Amino acid sequence: MEITWYGHSCFRLTERNYATVVTDPFDHKSVGYDALKLKADIVTVSHDAPGHNNMDAVKGSEHIIDGAGEFEIGGVFITAVQTAGGGKKTKDKSRNTLYVFDYEGITVAHLGDLLEVPTQSEVEALGTVNVLLLPVGGGNSLNAAKAAEVVSTIEPNIVIPMHYATDGTKLKLEPLSKFLKEMGLGKVESQPSLKATRSSLPQETKVIVLDYQQG
Repeated sequence: MEITWYGHSCFRLTERNYATVVTDPFDHKSVGYDALKLKADIVTVSHDAPGHNNMDAVKGSEHIIDGAGEFEIGGVFITAVQTAGGGKKTKDKSRNTLYVFDYEGITVAHLGDLLEVPTQSEVEALGTVNVLLLPVGGGNSLNAAKAAEVVSTIEPNIVIPMHYATDGTKLKLEPLSKFLKEMGLGKVESQPSLKATRSSLPQETKVIVLDYQQG
């Protein structure tokens, strides 16, 4: 399967003969980056904010998922788990939905605007995670230290950082270097996308940095 990053928390997941997923499409006027012009069968929204819920930017989507549940669409099994997130608080806690996409044995988890390290029960609900799409830049989301703690809690094969300061965003977020330092890494060479198969997954957790693509 292939994972492509379009900036902020927006990714496209594609695999031949399976439904295509776009996560957290943003309103570029609020966030920066280029306006999205994507196509997908499924759009997931972690929470109701302009940086994450611009469904109009994605054409062809017949399925929009914005809350907890279990779904099977186009061969993809999706588990959605609700947690507390950043942003405006509702009466109790603000909502954030984590998603796990299972493409016949490769699982990709998108943590949305997760603000705190997940509880044990939330981690168990996610199941085994091969690829973790992880907010690392603070703001209304995990900061670098908490993001590193999440990695050790979930123990994925691959971590792809998102939601951090880049040349493309207007938002005040922390740089990627802070998270890499927390992970004991120096500079990591970026790549255009991640192509993953079951056999290519590393045994030890590996951080892979993607270049954001024009949507």
